[in-house]
Amino acid sequence: MKNFKINHKQVDSYDVLELSGELDAHTASQLENSLKTLIDKDKHQIIVNCDDLDYIASAGLGVFMAYIEDVRNLGGDIKLTNMNSKVYNVFDLLGFPTLYDILEAEEDAIEKFEKDNH
Repeated sequence: MKNFKINHKQVDSYDVLELSGELDAHTASQLENSLKTLIDKDKHQIIVNCDDLDYIASAGLGVFMAYIEDVRNLGGDIKLTNMNSKVYNVFDLLGFPTLYDILEAEEDAIEKFEKDNH
């Protein structure tokens, strides 16, 4: 099993979580804790960069579903970027592209946030 890591960085007023490795039942709590920490700090404009995410299981998808409504109710959003086709297919199969903005790159997510905020 590959390790799972989350790197947090700030880009302008946006919080970026860079995911790497495998997001599954054993590692989903790490993502949950990261999202909860951001929400608790009133940070609601979140970009999740999936560039180095090799695998996602239903437990990982469940974390996104658990927090999207809270973030949107607080006036923010979670935007997903840089997915490889294998990870995207899992999201697509479950209808996530109708619920989330899934974009090519972080810059596209920032542009979408700025457009949505005006």
